[in-house]
Amino acid sequence: MVMQALKQTYIPFDDYLEGERDVDTRSEYVEGEIYAMAGASETHNTIAHTLGSAIDNALKDTCRVWQSDMKVIGKTRDNKPFSYYPDIMAACGENTDDPYYRTNPILIVEVLSGSTKRVDLKEKFDNYTQIPTLLEYVVVSQETPYLRVYRRRTHWQLESYYAEDTLMLESVGLEIAVHHIYRRVRREVGLDVPFPMQKNG
Repeated sequence: MVMQALKQTYIPFDDYLEGERDVDTRSEYVEGEIYAMAGASETHNTIAHTLGSAIDNALKDTCRVWQSDMKVIGKTRDNKPFSYYPDIMAACGENTDDPYYRTNPILIVEVLSGSTKRVDLKEKFDNYTQIPTLLEYVVVSQETPYLRVYRRRTHWQLESYYAEDTLMLESVGLEIAVHHIYRRVRREVGLDVPFPMQKNG
């Protein structure tokens, strides 16, 4: 999730799930702690919408995609519950659990912000990769054209994609140019310069 997390107080996980159905401020839950979510920038929302729309267009009719408002829940390595609102999440098949959350995503995407970088790249990576159905986890920079992709079939090894690259999301059958994901925020991410951009390292 791209939104800034603010530590709240402890409540049981079932109470959190029940209370989260009718709230003005959404919260995430990790190992007994609740974190209220703050707002996201225009650049963040634009990037998420562009990529989310492309994923939606690529999906089979039996699959769905959500942006920011659908929870994913699971268990950590220590078997403790977590609940997040991914920036983008795709899942296939019927939801057999609860209409307010999913437990079986095949793809999760988070758009980085300065305040969530550590959480998205460490805590959420560790927890998302415990979800048995997840095939790909994608972390998208909103400051420069750069995507990190982690796939189950490669044991979650990092793959890096830059402005001149073409991204293939195997879980949803989407092939998309990286610069297309950033096309509406070109000035904000430095894409108003001639291609090709140089890779950093």
